[in-house]
Amino acid sequence: MKNVDYVIVGGGYAGIFFAHQLIAHQKSFVLFSGEQKGASQVSAGVVNPVVLKKFTTFWLAEEQIDFLTQTMSEIEKYTKQNYLIDENIQRIFHDENEKKLWLSKTETDELQPFLSPEFQKLETIANPFGTGSVKKSARLNVSAFFNDFFSYFKENNHLIQEEFDYSQISGNSYKDFTFKNLVFCEGMGVRSNPFFNDIQVIPNKGHHLKVKLSVKLNHLSTLKKKHFLFPLDDQLHYYGGTYDPNERENQIDEFKREELILGLQEFYPHDFEIEEINYGFRPTVKDRRPILGNHPDHQNYFVYNGLGARGILNGCYFSRELYDHIENGKELMPEVDLKRFTKK
Repeated sequence: MKNVDYVIVGGGYAGIFFAHQLIAHQKSFVLFSGEQKGASQVSAGVVNPVVLKKFTTFWLAEEQIDFLTQTMSEIEKYTKQNYLIDENIQRIFHDENEKKLWLSKTETDELQPFLSPEFQKLETIANPFGTGSVKKSARLNVSAFFNDFFSYFKENNHLIQEEFDYSQISGNSYKDFTFKNLVFCEGMGVRSNPFFNDIQVIPNKGHHLKVKLSVKLNHLSTLKKKHFLFPLDDQLHYYGGTYDPNERENQIDEFKREELILGLQEFYPHDFEIEEINYGFRPTVKDRRPILGNHPDHQNYFVYNGLGARGILNGCYFSRELYDHIENGKELMPEVDLKRFTKK
């Protein structure tokens, strides 16, 4: 039997950012991840401090972005790569009223750090009302992030590439491992987990396209109107993703495919070819807060879930909260504590 401090189940943002905390604090661990890609690995990777539908921000936005920047610098020391691409979001305005609303929001304490009061007109795309830049926005190189982390885990004997079998858990042991703590970071896979299958996560399906553009974009930014458009490493562009809280079918929805095509055509008035269409199920929570905590009967079994559409920011920031809770006895924030659902 091999003894480790932690067994992690799940290789999405929650699992990887929590694993980083263990690496940073020199804790031993293994991470179980099956062959199937989860929502994290097909996500856009956009780091956005502003809800661009309503021009509002969200809980702990600035703190989360600052912590992500710090964490990425720490990760770079052992992966030798910085995965944050420093290209701001350019919001394409729908009309003059939206542009005026943006300008008024730049004068508020809440949004002044994030919304630029300077507008731009971009070539190649249709933007008759111009665009506004979201400060402190960026995007993650998602494919490189996951590929490099899994390579690092393999090289250091952290990765077990197989589906986790709950029936093989016996107290503080699992197959050939004994552990101090067991952390489930499974996204929607938690529904098969006999210890945490009752947590209140709701699947939110999202589709995106990979497209080949006929006319090259000549500006370095992530474009956003209805959805996000940005370049990928392989000469393709990502366009997406949709938010489909009522769609449960494990297959491509042709209606959503058409929605994406029409959305891209609204501002890209040139031909494009669809190379791929993908989808994933984000684990969301009604109060839009992650879920962290331990099982009432198994005190060293923990859940880390419900990251929603902000998987990168939530996954990074709350990984430290969970680590400090387990290792240092720090109380979890009540807003993210699993126990909030059982309080009367």
